[in-house]
Amino acid sequence: MKKTTQVLLCCITASFLISSAAADDQAKKADIAKEKAEILEEKAASEGSKTPPSPAQLITKPQVQAVDPTGDEPMEDAITCLARTIYWEARGMSITGMEVVANVVMNRVGHEGFPETVCGVVKQGQEKGACQFSWWCDGRPDDAKEDESYATAKDITRKALNRQLKDRTNGALYFHHREVTPSWSKEYMKTVQVEEFLFYKPAAGKAK
Repeated sequence: MKKTTQVLLCCITASFLISSAAADDQAKKADIAKEKAEILEEKAASEGSKTPPSPAQLITKPQVQAVDPTGDEPMEDAITCLARTIYWEARGMSITGMEVVANVVMNRVGHEGFPETVCGVVKQGQEKGACQFSWWCDGRPDDAKEDESYATAKDITRKALNRQLKDRTNGALYFHHREVTPSWSKEYMKTVQVEEFLFYKPAAGKAK
C-alpha cells in the first residue's frame, strides 16, 4: 500500500510539473506574439513602409493561438483587439466574411482620421458614446465563447498583421450589413460587396 501511494504521488508531481511547464511555454509564446504584433502594427501605421516583414518578425500559428486562450483577457494588445473584432462582427460567417472585417481594421490603422494602433481603431469613438465598432460599447460582455470561431479569428489576425491577407475590400474604411442602410453610407463610395457586407471608402481618400 505504501509503495502504491508513493507511485501515485510521483505521478501527480510529474503531471503537475508537465502542466506547469506547458503553461510557461504558452505564456512565453503569447508574450512573443504580442511583442511582434506591436512592431507589425507600427509598420502598418507608417505610410510608405512597404517593406514586408522579415521571417523573424512574422507571428506564427502557435504563438497567436497562445494569446488570450480563454477569450476573456483585457483588450490591451493588437492580437486580442483584432481577433475579438473579427469574432464579434463576423462569427458564424465564412472565413472570407471574417477576413474582410480584418481588412477594414488594418486599412484604418494609421490612415488619416484614425488611430495608429489596432486597439485604438477598435475602441475609437468610445469617449463620445458612438463607437466605430458597435460591439465594443453595446454594454454586453465582450468575452469570446466559441472556441473554434475564435481560433479562426486569431489565425486571420495573424495573417493580417503579417501582411499575408489579401485586401478583398479594395481599401475600404467602412462597412455595414446589407440589411441596414446607415446615413453615412451616402457620403462614401461603395467599393465592393462581400457576402453580407457592403464596403465603402471616402472618394477623396480622407476619413470624416
